[in-house]
Amino acid sequence: MTGQMDHSISGQPEIRHDWSSAEARALYDLPFNDLILKAQLTHRAYFDPNRIQRSQLLSIKTGGCAEDCGYCSQSAHHNTGLKASKLIEVERVLAEARRAREAGSTRYCMGAAWRSPKERDMDAICAMVEGVKALGMETCMTLGMLTPKDTIRLKDAGLDYYNHNIDTSERHYDKIITTRTFADRLDTLANVREAGIKVCCGGIVGMGEEALDRVDMLVTLANLPEHPESVPINLLIPVAGTPLENAGDIDPIEFVRTIAVARLLMPASTVRLSAGRTEMSAEMQALCFFAGANSIFAGETLLTKDNPGEDEDASLFRRLGLKPLQPGEVCERRNAESV
Repeated sequence: MTGQMDHSISGQPEIRHDWSSAEARALYDLPFNDLILKAQLTHRAYFDPNRIQRSQLLSIKTGGCAEDCGYCSQSAHHNTGLKASKLIEVERVLAEARRAREAGSTRYCMGAAWRSPKERDMDAICAMVEGVKALGMETCMTLGMLTPKDTIRLKDAGLDYYNHNIDTSERHYDKIITTRTFADRLDTLANVREAGIKVCCGGIVGMGEEALDRVDMLVTLANLPEHPESVPINLLIPVAGTPLENAGDIDPIEFVRTIAVARLLMPASTVRLSAGRTEMSAEMQALCFFAGANSIFAGETLLTKDNPGEDEDASLFRRLGLKPLQPGEVCERRNAESV
């Protein structure tokens, strides 16, 4: 049957790397109740359905990016009023990481608005990784494209995850970005994987794409030799001065469908509800968690954009009976016997 989920001997859905676009689209188009039930059962086969990982993201170098990503307030190509800044000091990063840990975040992500890091900045970047790692947190960086040499240095510093989103489908890609190819992004992912660093890779929904583009973006990730360990799904926040400032709103149900298909295609990956949560109702977020999202970005800011505060998240978790992972815990896959 088209869209059928194969199961391994253990009873867990099989982890596949040979999805066709037609199969994934058949899942996306299922009656909503059927899709969400299928995604929730798959989620329960691999994870505790009521535990959510909280990550925090800090912009360590803001603005002035040479890339022309149509959604980004930090691009030098767009007139958004954002001033470029230099790489911030290591001690400031570590102070922010300590605050994030005290607030309950278990992974700390650091992002720089670069096409790729320069050699002169690598010592400071590696010191940030080492310092955050010493706090007992998982480390994640997003710095643009990486060479094999860059990835080895980051691995030696103790980097756990590298974030490099493919953003959208290959078909839709050149409507969003022209300064970096889709193949460039896949090359960086291959460099990261080759160095032994875990991959964090997802995309953005609501950039004028069609449902087929959302599906094909996820198929690209699911058909990599290894699934990304972390899959962030972002809802576009239109920014004045960017080419996508007038992008229309996406139907919330379509966004939830995207989360569910991500869970079904990559059952053992952490699926993160990322940018755009300020535009989501509590009910929409609850549906996303039911569809298989099991990570969020915490903190009041997300790079240059607003994010729900700690009080809002605590209230939502309380209402839904969700519990955050504690420092030292990770989103571990469950054994089939515990389902």
